[in-house]
Amino acid sequence: MEEATRRHFFFHSKDGYDEEKVSCHFCQIRSFSTHPDYPVTIVNGEDDAVLSPNFRFMDKSVYSKGVEPARAEFRSGCECDDDEDCQYNNCHCLQEMDDDDSEPADDPIYGAAPAPRKKIYAYHSHGAKAGFLKSKVLESREPIYECHEGCSCGPHCANRVVERGRKVPLVIFRTKNRGWGVRSTVDIKRGQFVDKYMGEIITPKEADRRRAQSDIAQRKDVYLFALDKFSNPDSIDERLRGPPLEVDGEFMSGPSRFINHSCDPNLRIFARVGDHADKHLHDLAFFAIEDVPKGQELTFDYVDGVSDSENDALNPGKNRDMTKCLCGKANCRGYLW
Repeated sequence: MEEATRRHFFFHSKDGYDEEKVSCHFCQIRSFSTHPDYPVTIVNGEDDAVLSPNFRFMDKSVYSKGVEPARAEFRSGCECDDDEDCQYNNCHCLQEMDDDDSEPADDPIYGAAPAPRKKIYAYHSHGAKAGFLKSKVLESREPIYECHEGCSCGPHCANRVVERGRKVPLVIFRTKNRGWGVRSTVDIKRGQFVDKYMGEIITPKEADRRRAQSDIAQRKDVYLFALDKFSNPDSIDERLRGPPLEVDGEFMSGPSRFINHSCDPNLRIFARVGDHADKHLHDLAFFAIEDVPKGQELTFDYVDGVSDSENDALNPGKNRDMTKCLCGKANCRGYLW
């Protein structure tokens, strides 16, 4: 670790060393547009381990062969006149969001006709909680619908939290018994967006091929995330009827790739949709589900929502082939899968 750090800080600011710079993890994370304000750092105070030289940091996902976004003629965005309009149920981007618990619009001016609009956006828009997920959404596993670059609203629209990217500095650090982990140098509040899970988006066929080639298929599943939130055999969109695309972050991803599992996590992944025509390519966004003090490890439940996992962990006939959990929490299930 010390040698890798030394070569970066002593040589990579000089001319030459181009091939070495390309594979340097420190150069990769310093190239992020967020680096000046929200840097990612790598530290190891436990042993001599370094990140795999085969791993590459990236700040957005890439599409593999056979993966295509929607064609231009199928893309759409909201036509809201200003950013404030993107908080109401007539915003095109929010048309599929559950409005059972929506808030009424502000009281109309005396003498004016009552406004039919209702606030249904996912985020708080004012005060200390501005930009944080509302409790109703945070406590669910419902998808988040956001405005995006194809919309008429501006970049400061309150409904573009994930699109604006990570706003917290992160530290990738060596844990005592679970490899690498992630923490932050600042306090993170409940409902705050942390980062997206990124990687190479691949076809289901390619995902199966990579699992088959992996020495331990279950180890590969740590890095593969299916984009299956909208999968439906009866969908009118053929891309949602069959097996979903998957995100592979094993060899190329962002810092969130190193977030460890916990049976009592402080983060949860939510499906985030921008353009509705690209539901098959929805984002995987990490949000804090509790206040996280600076320096505390960030974790999420790798099998969140998988109902059979606890039963399998208690079944001697099944758990002998399962991956042991090392989270150390009081409610630890003992095994991952």
